[in-house]
Order: sequence, then structure tokens, then C-alpha cells
Amino acid sequence: MESAISIGSGAPPTSVSVPVAPNASSGTLGSHLARRLVEIGVSDVFSVPGDFNLTLLDHLISEPQLNLIGCCNELNAGYAADGYARAKGVGACVVTFTVGGLSVLNAIAGAYSENLPVICIVGGPNSNDYGTNRILHHTIGLPDFTQELRCFQTVTCYQAIVNDLDDAHELIDTAISTALKESKPVYISISCNLPGISHPTFARDPVPFFLAPKISNQWGLDAAVEATANFLNNAVKPVIVGGPKLRVAKAQRAFVELADASGYPIAVMPSGKGLVPEHHPQFIGTYWGAVSTSFCGEIVESADAYVFVGPIFNDYSSVGYSLLVKKEKAVMVNVNRVTIGNGPSFGWVFMADFLTALAKRLKKNPTALENHHRIYVPPGMPLNCAKDEPLRVNVLFKHVQQMLSGDTAVIAETGDSWFNCQKLRLPENCGYEFQMQYGSIGWSVGATLGYAQATKDKRIIACIGDGSFQVTAQDISTMIRCGQKTIIFLINNGGYTIEVEIHDGPYNVIKNWNYTGLVDAIHNGEGKCWTAKVRTEQELIEAIATANDEHKESLCFIEVLVHKDDTSKELLEWGSRVASANGRPPNPQ
Repeated sequence: MESAISIGSGAPPTSVSVPVAPNASSGTLGSHLARRLVEIGVSDVFSVPGDFNLTLLDHLISEPQLNLIGCCNELNAGYAADGYARAKGVGACVVTFTVGGLSVLNAIAGAYSENLPVICIVGGPNSNDYGTNRILHHTIGLPDFTQELRCFQTVTCYQAIVNDLDDAHELIDTAISTALKESKPVYISISCNLPGISHPTFARDPVPFFLAPKISNQWGLDAAVEATANFLNNAVKPVIVGGPKLRVAKAQRAFVELADASGYPIAVMPSGKGLVPEHHPQFIGTYWGAVSTSFCGEIVESADAYVFVGPIFNDYSSVGYSLLVKKEKAVMVNVNRVTIGNGPSFGWVFMADFLTALAKRLKKNPTALENHHRIYVPPGMPLNCAKDEPLRVNVLFKHVQQMLSGDTAVIAETGDSWFNCQKLRLPENCGYEFQMQYGSIGWSVGATLGYAQATKDKRIIACIGDGSFQVTAQDISTMIRCGQKTIIFLINNGGYTIEVEIHDGPYNVIKNWNYTGLVDAIHNGEGKCWTAKVRTEQELIEAIATANDEHKESLCFIEVLVHKDDTSKELLEWGSRVASANGRPPNPQ
């Protein structure tokens, strides 16, 4: 007997046959949850133990296909699940009640903002304590166990309180399937006394999920394609811009189909970097208003029609609301809706379906691409460093660029690394991740841990500022325990540089650490870890060579000391515009 797991989103379902025992024996709640996680593609779960989740952790450990990774704190466990979900499509973390739940909450909010399905599992109070007037530890001292739940309600798409075995199977399965369907985090609280108890509903080999694919309204799809084709085929120099929701719509392949068929130049919004193939011959760079790739912004903003595919326009991506795009010229393709100019708008039309159908209706029009070729001047190289001259950030990223291949991935921390990494040209199959919508400093340490655990065939290159690193540094320890071979460039410029360019003050200066000394102390002779401190270009070249040769199987931590005012020109422009947007006076009453 076989059943199929099928997950679809606006595209034909893909099925994988999974054998199911015809008379599966009863299992426990803990074993059922473990099997469900394995079934949906989770091989690693990030956790912090606490007395309410210890029994549950025993059952997760007992699942041979599940690897439990203990993190230094709940925030990093959540960030790790976020990074893991970016690589594998879904992630999971396990923490304890309230003290753990409220600690992981910030990371779950970030995953929500980035449309990542993260299964956040919390070990909850004993089922017998619900409905009583008892006060429990790990709470704020009130006989109310719903505080944690209420906090999670706004940053998850489904919440399950499992304190009764009779509906536990339904609640767990509904939560996990909802996370996959909505591509958002979910919250599952499991009473601490239930994981080891058997129940007839917990078959050891549960029947796999069948998630019905989302299929467009055919009439709406046809109308949207007809209207958009007429709009674009009458344009002189149209362009296409990819955005971050390409991921949640699973429309990256359809995006390339549209680009190939249309001949239009393709650009990417900053938050969509890594989702649009930069080796494509029609790729012209990042569209980010005033801080766009040279010659890309001019082509996009001078177009008479632009197709924005999966965009998010916020104050950061619009450079303080200063984009020079006009609504009447735009086709906005969202996950399940298409809007043309000031109207019409077509609902229940899914992105991948729409792009594939539209590709068949467009006339090839390379006019804007030809215009780009005419005006394009290749970017210049940084000035050579003199012998013993202090290292500059643009020289650092010249060398980072040379390290990239299809076997690497880049993790960019919030800060000036956003702008410097945005200028990297990604080779085919090179991964790229950053957290632009939520922008939580410190995200990259945990996310690097999770992403590296999910993509063991790639070497991760993480670019992290000193201020961000101080927030979440502890889980370098977990990277070493897991035998990861990431290269971390710690950019030490003495403070919160991105904040300095928005609004400077003494609070943006931080206490300097001996970062390599800290990592050496964490390493403590256990596992493979190598550190270096570089001040000049020659020292950087030697450090990169060492990391790629004798220490290619080690975690490599390279502290790069640069001047506190050494920033990208894009950050200088962006910071002043965001500061202007933040400083708008109140509207007259």
C-alpha cells in the first residue's frame, strides 16, 4: 500500500510515493510529531532544553532520521530554524514554556515577515494544570497560561495547544499542514506529560499529507493574461523586476520563462536577491531607487512599462519612499493577484500560472535591454592598496567576489553588509540570503548555523558587522559542535555603522572585543576552528588562501579591521533618505 505526499502552489502537484504500513501499530505523541517532521523534510531540529520540553526531546532524539541540535539560546534556535527553512523549505525549533517561548518570539516574527514555514514547538504545562488556579514557574506569576499563546497569535498563522490526547493528532497535523500551505510559522504547545503516551491515532507510520495544489481561477487567469499582454505589447521599452515573494509563490522557474520569452531586461529588488538568476544574459542588476546598480535604476525608471513580480515596497526597499516609478505604468504580480496600472485587478490568479501563461503571449521586445547595452560602463575596480595600507571595505568585497561559485552561499547581516553584498554578482547556483523586511541585527549568526546545516554541499560565506555579532555571538559554539566549515568575515569598524548613517550619536559606538580571542575561547580545542585577524590586503589574501586550503574543512573566522567611517557609498545615500523619511514632521491637524 502506498500513499503520496503532494505539495503544490499554483503549479502541477509533485508527488513522492511513501510506503505506509496497512496495519500500523499505535505510537506516542512524541514519535508521531517526530515522524511528521521527517516526512515534510526536516532532518535537523534546533532546540534549547527546559523542564517542560525534556520528555518531548527524548522522543525527538529517538527518531533515527532526526538530528537534535542544541543551541546556546532560544533566539538563535529560532534564527537557525529561519536559515534552515530558507534552504530546505521548512524548519523547526523546540523551546520551553514562556521563558523559552518569549525568547524565540523575535525570531519567529522575522520568519513571519519573510514568509518562512517554521514549526515552533513549545513544551507546555502538565495537562492537569489547565483550568486550575495554580501558579507555575516560568510564568509571570498569574494563573493564566495564555500569555505566551497571545504573543504568538500575531506572528504565526496557526496556534495549537495540545493538552488532550484525543485531539492531539488533528491539532498537530493541522498546524504543520497550515505552515506549509501558508508559508508562515506556526506555534504548537505540547503538555509536558503527553509526549510518551500512546494513543490509537498515533500510527507509527502516519499517512502522508496531501496538500491540494492551489490552482488559478481559469477565467481570471485568462483575463489577466489578455489584459497584461495588451498592456505590455503596446509598450516601447518594458522591463521586469523580481521581488522577494518569488520564493513563497514558488515561481522562480516561471520568472525565467517570462524573461526568456519577452526579451525584456530583468532586475531584482534588493530583498529578492538570490531569487533571480544573475548569470542570465538579460540581468541588469539591483533596482533600489537611488542606490540601484549603476545603469539599472535609469533603465527601470525610464521604462514605459514595468512588471514587478512578487514585490514588497516598504520604507527601506523604497529608499525612504523615493522610488521614481508610476503606478499607471506598472503591472504588479503578487502571489495570488495581478493588478495592471490603476486597474483592473484579478484575484485568485497565482503567480507561477500567470507568468507561464503570459510568456506565451508576449512579443519579443529587447529595446530596453539594447538601451542598457548602449549606456552600460563596467564597474571600476577599487584602488590598489599600498603596502601596509589599512584595508578598505571595497577591497575586502573585491576578494569576497572572487570566492563565489556554485558551491558557496552568502549570508549578509543587517547593516553595511546589505549594501556591499548586494553588489556581489552571484554565479549560477550560488545561494544568497538576508533579512530585509524585519532587519533584526544578529539574525545572521543563527541563520548561518541553520543554513549551513541544511546545505552541507555548500560552503557558507557570512559577512557580519561587529555590532550585530555581539547580539548573538554564542552560537559560533554550535557551528563548531556541528562540524560546519563556514567562513565568517567579522567586519570590525567599532559600532553600528548603518545607524550612524541614519542618525549618529554616542549610542552607536560599542565596546571593542577581541573577536578572534573570543572565538578561540569558545573553540577551546574541541572541533575544527581557525581564526585570523587582518588589517591589510596582503593579510586578507593570505587568510583567504589558508581558509580555502589547509582549513577548508574548518570553521574559519576572519576578523577584518577597517576604519569606522569606511562605508559603501550606497549606505551614505540610503541613510540620508531614510533619515529624512523618519524625520517627517507630524501632519497639520
